[in-house]
Amino acid sequence: MSEQDPCIASGAAVAPVSPVASAASAASVASAEEKRRRCAVVGLGARARMFTEALTGPYSDRIELVGFCDVNSRRMAVHNDWIAADHPGRGPVPAYSAEEFEVMLRRERVDLVVVCSVDRTHDDYIVRALEAGCDVVTEKPMTTDADNARRILDARRRTGGDVRVAFNYRYNPVHSAVREVIAAGEIGEVGSVHFEWLLDLRHGADYFRRWHRDKANSGGLMVHKATHHFDLVNWWLGTEPETVFAQGGLFFYGEDAGRRRGLARPYARAHGAAAAEDDPFAVRLADSEVLRALYLEAEAEDGYHRDQNVFGPGVSIEDDMAVLVRYASGASLSYHLTAYSPWEGYRVAFNGSEGRLELLVEESTWTRSGVRADGASPVMHGAAVGDEVGRTELLLRRFWEPPREVKVGGGEGAAQGGHGGGDVRMLADLFGPRSGRDALGRAADAVDGAKSLVTGLAANESFETGLPVRVRDLLDV
Repeated sequence: MSEQDPCIASGAAVAPVSPVASAASAASVASAEEKRRRCAVVGLGARARMFTEALTGPYSDRIELVGFCDVNSRRMAVHNDWIAADHPGRGPVPAYSAEEFEVMLRRERVDLVVVCSVDRTHDDYIVRALEAGCDVVTEKPMTTDADNARRILDARRRTGGDVRVAFNYRYNPVHSAVREVIAAGEIGEVGSVHFEWLLDLRHGADYFRRWHRDKANSGGLMVHKATHHFDLVNWWLGTEPETVFAQGGLFFYGEDAGRRRGLARPYARAHGAAAAEDDPFAVRLADSEVLRALYLEAEAEDGYHRDQNVFGPGVSIEDDMAVLVRYASGASLSYHLTAYSPWEGYRVAFNGSEGRLELLVEESTWTRSGVRADGASPVMHGAAVGDEVGRTELLLRRFWEPPREVKVGGGEGAAQGGHGGGDVRMLADLFGPRSGRDALGRAADAVDGAKSLVTGLAANESFETGLPVRVRDLLDV
């Protein structure tokens, strides 16, 4: 889900679930006595823009953005250009190379580091920030392997620093409603969960154009993408995984599959390639202001190509994955992730001792061929293309009763901001004033990050061995 390129029936309704206040209303003016925290962002890809806009906009009275750090100076300059356009008269954020990370922390007196870099580098920045006395907010996944997760947990214990993992899906109102219904005992004790996640032909393909296609960078979709979903199950059920068995492979994308199905085109990257002009799987960097500025115009500095051929060589991640998980609570999960679906969204069903809860989220009902970026958007997902947008439905089916639809406040996900309104709510929790206890426990720390990660790591090992994996043998959280 994250754009981190280098550095969401009829019947009587259950009581509505109130939406969390918007970011703008959540960020009250800090008191004169309250000192603003000093924050730096490392990894200035497209995903970082959500954080830089929040820190220079609605939360600038509480947090001062004082440093950028990236392997590419052009990307940092682009973010400064965007900030200058949004806030005329504001000076540029000081920019530091990756080698100057500690220098930046000392010179700018940083209190908080936001990590949005390539997944495999998360642990390094998190640990170094903690050791320098900083707290950390990191994009998911927290890291990409068990050793690095242990390293983060050890550093957090040793330093006493705070690590928050940006699990924005916890803040999506419909996901909060699921947690409320289960916690209220509406379906009794949960015995099993069936969870299917589908990525459409635009969104799914995008993981195979970028650095994510190399498992060494991302841990594969079991880590980079599914860590969101495994975290949701942990959070919804209030439990943790014990045993994982999985099967997965590269079925649709990659060089061999492309050649076998006649989808392969003779180009390495789309920009400037005639063979990519009518390829529906190609992304055209020049069509998007964001992609052009952050990547196409930054290539000369680091050689990174954001528009690689999804049917070219070098793909080492899976695109079709099935996972079985047994949890400490006794519940089981059957999970499937498909990265080449004609529609995008997910279906989750919870079977309980007193009924069943069903969630359907259609983010797009179909995928139109030939849709190009609209200029501002880095990638066109289904929710951004009007007649493709689907629906969200949450149904409670208690034993001996007709189904009831759980009404979720806050409107449709596309109207609430990114990730069904999760982004704006998460930012308010991360950077806004704390106004009382969060009864849903949505804030995720390093332990939550490790517990979500370990399911994907165990699945990756099971792919290789063909055997079930005891989670504690990988990482005892």
